Amino acid sequence: MADSSSPPASAPPSRSILRQDAPFATRLERFKERVIEIGLILCASISIAVTVGIVAVLLNETVIPYFGQENGGHFTRKSFFQIVSPKEFFTETRWTPQFADKHFGVLPLIRATFMVAGIAAMFGLPFGILSAVYLSEYSTPRMRDIVKPILEMLAGIPTVVYGYFALKFVTPVLLKPFFGGLLGMDVEQFNAMSGGIVVGIMIMPMVCSLTEDALRAVPKSLREAGYALGATKYDVSTKVVVPAAFSGIVAAFLLAISRAIGETMAVAIACGNGTEMGLNPLKSMQTMTAFVVNLSLGEASSGTVEYKSLFAVALTLFCITLTMNLISQRVMRKYREVYH
Repeated sequence: MADSSSPPASAPPSRSILRQDAPFATRLERFKERVIEIGLILCASISIAVTVGIVAVLLNETVIPYFGQENGGHFTRKSFFQIVSPKEFFTETRWTPQFADKHFGVLPLIRATFMVAGIAAMFGLPFGILSAVYLSEYSTPRMRDIVKPILEMLAGIPTVVYGYFALKFVTPVLLKPFFGGLLGMDVEQFNAMSGGIVVGIMIMPMVCSLTEDALRAVPKSLREAGYALGATKYDVSTKVVVPAAFSGIVAAFLLAISRAIGETMAVAIACGNGTEMGLNPLKSMQTMTAFVVNLSLGEASSGTVEYKSLFAVALTLFCITLTMNLISQRVMRKYREVYH
């Protein structure tokens, strides 16, 4: 007969207690998820707010007039496009805002900007795409570990270093002996060709990285199907993998062009300040970004039409790069291949 005085065995937690703890844990997880969601929304909102703020500042100086009072009277501060008509700004071929005879035709700046970007594309895009194809399809893991850090190192070099590299090496060592010595052409010390070459070197890592990501996203089954049909590695790379990654390559191309258009310090140092309307890349040219940098150094008083022209050029540059980015996104959506 068992001793009735012995203490009873410990009972397991009742199911009612477990049921009470479970809702608390669920509510805690939901609270954490809600906090994370709110944080992500705030980050996205900050990005949107910064973009809206930039646009507002540019429009405030270029389009929107300001009404106020001073010394008891009313006055209106004119915006840039109230002083200079949009027709003159976008069609005039002379840009001399700091001369006595002022002209505000932005076409020379746009021409120089696209010329530098075009030269950069000619040098940077082929090498970037070929490097991506090599790293994705041909290189061994050991070789990839060597080449990849070198390309990433190019992306980390300050742009001002590229500018002086163009000024002290590209022009005197490469361009003047070839174009000046062999072809007898006049090569100015500051020229668009040298700026375009160094910008092409700068965008090459971006093109390579984005293109490689697009190539690696192509399913392995497509490569295996090509090899099963007797295709060589070259055939598979050029006729299967590259066409399948076409949308990503085009997006990389457009993003790299946007990067080249927005480059500042390298072209400001290498290309000079020439504003003549011409197509000779061996002459000095001033891009939109270079003009913004030069005028931002305090050469124009605040409130003058010269000062307002800075914001008009910046707004034009913003619209161009925004358009390029929107086109790249549209191309990616239109030509994107979906594999299952």
